[in-house]
Amino acid sequence: MKKLLMLLLAMCLLVALPTAASAASPAKGEKGLKGQAGKSNNAFIELWEKDPATWDIVQDGAWGRMKYNLEGPEFNYHFNGHGLGNQTDCSLIYYPEPQTTWPWPVTVITSGMSNEDGDIHLKGSYELDMSLNDAKIWLVLTDDIVDGELSGWNPTEYLFEYDLISYNDTDI
Repeated sequence: MKKLLMLLLAMCLLVALPTAASAASPAKGEKGLKGQAGKSNNAFIELWEKDPATWDIVQDGAWGRMKYNLEGPEFNYHFNGHGLGNQTDCSLIYYPEPQTTWPWPVTVITSGMSNEDGDIHLKGSYELDMSLNDAKIWLVLTDDIVDGELSGWNPTEYLFEYDLISYNDTDI
């Protein structure tokens, strides 16, 4: 009888205790989950159109979501943007801070053209040759980049970070 009671008590405790998965639920962004996807090497961030006077997100404005790897020999990404201008040439960039001089140096990860519906899909790998810690990823007008520097400034046409990212380059 004691064994049966002990077994029942143990089962009740197991049912009452939360699992690790339910206790540590992922963070929620405006359009879905953000941050690391479980225990995988993948993470998600959102980019948003922001009001340059306040830096608040423009409700019903353009936005994008990027999946990327947290570590590896190359930075792998898959970005989908929505609500952009029709047939707009855009570049996904890493923007290093702080910047004290203008124009600002940037790293262009990739570039592409939005379609007639204002959507853009960018996917690939980029050899950063550096790790990133609390870094900003932006989508900007390609025409605003000259010789590796953001020399034009049209913030109402950009998608800015919702969160910062970190990436560990494993072959540097």
